[in-house]
Amino acid sequence: MTEPTIKDVAVVGTGVIGRSWIQVFARAGCRTRVYDRDPAQVEKAMAWLEADLEYCRAAGLISADEAARRRSLITVHDDLNLALEGVGYAQESAPEPMEIKRAVYEELDRAADAAVILGSSTSALDMTEIAEGLTRADRCLVAHPVNPPHVIPVVEVLPGKQTDAEVVRRACEFLASVGQTPVLMNFYVPGFLLNRMQAALVREAIHLVESGVADVNAVDAVIRDGLGLRWALMGPFGVANTNADGGVREYFTRYGQAYIELMNDLGPTPRFSPELIERMGQGTDAMLGDVTHADLLRWRDRLVMKICELKKENPPTKNKNS
Repeated sequence: MTEPTIKDVAVVGTGVIGRSWIQVFARAGCRTRVYDRDPAQVEKAMAWLEADLEYCRAAGLISADEAARRRSLITVHDDLNLALEGVGYAQESAPEPMEIKRAVYEELDRAADAAVILGSSTSALDMTEIAEGLTRADRCLVAHPVNPPHVIPVVEVLPGKQTDAEVVRRACEFLASVGQTPVLMNFYVPGFLLNRMQAALVREAIHLVESGVADVNAVDAVIRDGLGLRWALMGPFGVANTNADGGVREYFTRYGQAYIELMNDLGPTPRFSPELIERMGQGTDAMLGDVTHADLLRWRDRLVMKICELKKENPPTKNKNS
């Protein structure tokens, strides 16, 4: 991993996403200041962090020295002004309602030095609206991670209408330097990129279960043991490019009409009734058996990290004999 382009950062908000950002920054070697207005939430986050470091050490993913190094880089602050003192980047991970985001950003804008980049973990809101009326809206942007960001590297970067282009460039450079994969959006759409595509798939998955076409395990199986294996390596366009000898052009020329017919036949938006949710819950319980939720998360994180390592170690390369 390269050296971080910004050495001092702040994490503001320490829920599920915020605590994971602490790992991202400390792992990369950033001096990481942690703040949450709720002391109990900070305590909970730091307990999770300690447990995660210990798990990684016990599993052989990191050494005891590495765990100690990360701990030494993290400091907890009960004052926002002190937490932001001397930092170059702050990652906000407060609750999602717009009124809360705006209030937090008003505080951040007042407390942070003018040069500090303010990134938001919001999963749905437009930075233009969040930063409306701020003195320094030009240094505010969305940096929406995939949960959990210390395991999954993609971060969707969305500037507001007033965000300075140089701030966007520096933010993307910084996120890449701490091991993330910044993906720049040209303009706002609800749900950004990842959640829109995820919603499209989940919508049809629920329809197939609701209509009785297949059960929960069957729907999950075609993703985890089918599509997901390809999608772990490439996205929809990359996969299409490998599905025909002539690449993506041949594939969509040949199968475009079939896709149109399938798209037109996709199911309606589900209502998420209590009965449907319970049915999906029972199906998921049966599929997972005795595996605890905590064990499932550890298993997911461990294997995703291994997949990421494999991809880094084995990039697609040109065949020397071709």
